Amino acid sequence: MKLPSIVIVGRPNVGKSTLFNRICGKRKALVGNEPGITRDRITAHADWRGLAFEVIDTGGIIPGDSDLIHMGVFTQARTAIQKATVVFLVVDVRAGLTPADAELAGLLRQTGKPIFLVANKSEGVRQEWEAHEFHRLGLSQVFAVSAEHGSNLGELLDEALKLFPQQSSDGGGTTEDVIGVAIIGKPNVGKSTLLNRLAGEERAIVSPIPGTTRDAVDTLVRRDGRLYRFIDTAGIRKKSQTHLMAEKLSVVMARKSLERCDVALVVIDAVEGVTAMDATIAGYTQEAGVSVILAVNKWDAVPKQTQTMRDYEREVRDRLKYLDYAPMVFFSAQTGQRVPKLFPLIDQSAESRMRRISTAQLNSFMQRAALEKAAIPQNKQVKVYYMTQIAVAPPRFAVFTNSRTRIHFSLERYLINQIRSQFGFVGTPIFLKQKFKHGRSGDSQ
Repeated sequence: MKLPSIVIVGRPNVGKSTLFNRICGKRKALVGNEPGITRDRITAHADWRGLAFEVIDTGGIIPGDSDLIHMGVFTQARTAIQKATVVFLVVDVRAGLTPADAELAGLLRQTGKPIFLVANKSEGVRQEWEAHEFHRLGLSQVFAVSAEHGSNLGELLDEALKLFPQQSSDGGGTTEDVIGVAIIGKPNVGKSTLLNRLAGEERAIVSPIPGTTRDAVDTLVRRDGRLYRFIDTAGIRKKSQTHLMAEKLSVVMARKSLERCDVALVVIDAVEGVTAMDATIAGYTQEAGVSVILAVNKWDAVPKQTQTMRDYEREVRDRLKYLDYAPMVFFSAQTGQRVPKLFPLIDQSAESRMRRISTAQLNSFMQRAALEKAAIPQNKQVKVYYMTQIAVAPPRFAVFTNSRTRIHFSLERYLINQIRSQFGFVGTPIFLKQKFKHGRSGDSQ
């Protein structure tokens, strides 16, 4: 069931993202004093008095600006407005009525959508009185609010939700499983182009300017009966190259996006080749414990010979040895070549992340491994008794041994590789935790 939506629009730095975060009840959009921090449209689910809806934050609109990024912001906002149930036009009471506010109000009236004028930063009686100035825009619904403190937001939402269609008693239908997929990588490797290709629409602003994306942009995509939430993250760069506050915050948000996803697409620029920064970014995925797919973009721009793909994969594997379990796809987000190959790998990686193996299956596996002692790296001090799975997302296994002496790295790696080979864990990291046991009948610690 498609939820009704509130789209928040306005010129830069009027408090749209603060209002968005306040309605959502969480810090999902970047907020700061620098104008233009938000560029793409950001979507989140919200709930008010038992009614579920979507709230969409858009970038600051500067009418008539021909700058490439500002034109993209306007396009993104217009797309969101076309699908909106109601529109919140946010203005800054402290700044007063501006020509840009008037022009935006005129543009919005042409859409035919219900418009609520939100006079933000009305923290006191004086500001609430000054909010009356905005009635000159000809909009009947004017609300003096403080997004920062939450004052008068309840009245605003009460009036807006009166225009929503009736919902069923469960607030919007049954809960559906969603596969979260973060698109992560350096600036300008094609993450936003890939998001738009996967979504089948211009969902994120694309430009040749590195760092165009700042927020983590969520996009829901339905394909073959499955629902995906793709999260386009800001390009992660070296600390020494990150200067603006918005850039620093966006890198933090990009890393936090990994915490709410199942699969990470680590996008690598095929022309530039795998770099030390790519390795650092890939390492973040291991820290987060998410499944990983190595997504080599711009493959159409690489000169080809007979073994080009095989040689390139060998080079990537050599630089990212710790991600030897991650499948690799060579594609072009620009042309769409091989992009559909990502979906089945995403499905497999997400399923593997949640896969649970019974203790009986693992014991049988350990018995077979014991019969192949010649192939198992030996550790004279440590004997492995048995293994059990203790968690999923990511899969974690407890290995019970006769000693607190840590099992040798080579044995640990052998067991992980055998688990992966036997039970088919695709794209997901596997973790082993060693536990000491006093003989087969003792207590584990």
